[in-house]
Amino acid sequence: MFVKQLFLCNAFIDSFVLAKKSILISRKELLFQIILHVLVLLFFSFSRNTGGIVWYRAVFLLFYSISTVSITYYLMPRFLYKKKYWQFFFGVTLVVVSVILIEELVLEPIMFPDTERGRNFPGIYISLLSVLPVICILSGFKFGWDALQKQAQIDELKNAIEESELQFLRNQINPHFLFNNLNNLYSYALQESPKTPEIILEMSGVLRYMLYESKEQMVPLKKELEQLGNFIKLYKLQIEDRGEVLFDVDKIEGEYRIAPLILIVFIENAFKHSQSGQSSDIKINISVKVNNTTLEFVCNNNYVSGFSLDSVAKGIGLKNVRKRLELLYPKKHILQIEETENDYKVYLKLELEKV
Repeated sequence: MFVKQLFLCNAFIDSFVLAKKSILISRKELLFQIILHVLVLLFFSFSRNTGGIVWYRAVFLLFYSISTVSITYYLMPRFLYKKKYWQFFFGVTLVVVSVILIEELVLEPIMFPDTERGRNFPGIYISLLSVLPVICILSGFKFGWDALQKQAQIDELKNAIEESELQFLRNQINPHFLFNNLNNLYSYALQESPKTPEIILEMSGVLRYMLYESKEQMVPLKKELEQLGNFIKLYKLQIEDRGEVLFDVDKIEGEYRIAPLILIVFIENAFKHSQSGQSSDIKINISVKVNNTTLEFVCNNNYVSGFSLDSVAKGIGLKNVRKRLELLYPKKHILQIEETENDYKVYLKLELEKV
């Protein structure tokens, strides 16, 4: 009995090796199919009376499994997955009918030559009860396997698209930053301001961080806040004695990571719109607090009454950061923007990644 079982298992393995040569399947799928067929073999061929595998049931099962290959590796990808349902149904019907005819007209007369089972046809209903369960189980598991692989491909493609979109959005920040600051630098150069070299130095430091140190999806929070401070210094040089800029960062306990260049956009907008149409009494208050893994960022600036804030709501920078927040912190952030007659306030709350 043990020799028969070993022979049948080897037959299953050999049949799948041959199938792999003709049809390209992965090793994982090959192993999955072998385990599946062994389990189905044990379930349908095991007899509680004898305590072992009934050899003729195993032979029929092997025949059913070989026939199922035509459904799972030909009919399903060629018709079912291409939504050609009638062709698929016709093909499956043809396979099932062929299996029943071969079993009743060829296999059973050979295996049971002198018995009533080998001479008589039990009827289509009885034959379907023995054939369909095995074919449905094997085909169903193959369909489930293909669905999981397809979903994995979709997830991989989705991640690739999101990463490409994030990279595109992040790359937009550099020209946006350059565009705003080169205009300011140009005006200082025309005035031959002694602060021009200092502005260039600070600007090069911020650009270095943008180009080389912020390529990762997440960066250390302390490093990001350090660059945020350098960024604020750059803009404070342009305000000079025309107002007050406060940058308050609570002491941060622990190591956290944050998406790079998320906060810079709000600060850039605050400086740009406070200076537009306003020559004095500029007030910009920026605060950062971290409680457990929650970051709270507040940026408040004043502006001249009557100045249009359409550029704040519709500008590249704010659209960019909204999109990045949606991609990187889905359901993990709150962004609120409040506008009054002379005040503009941004409140951002998001869940940080803890190292």
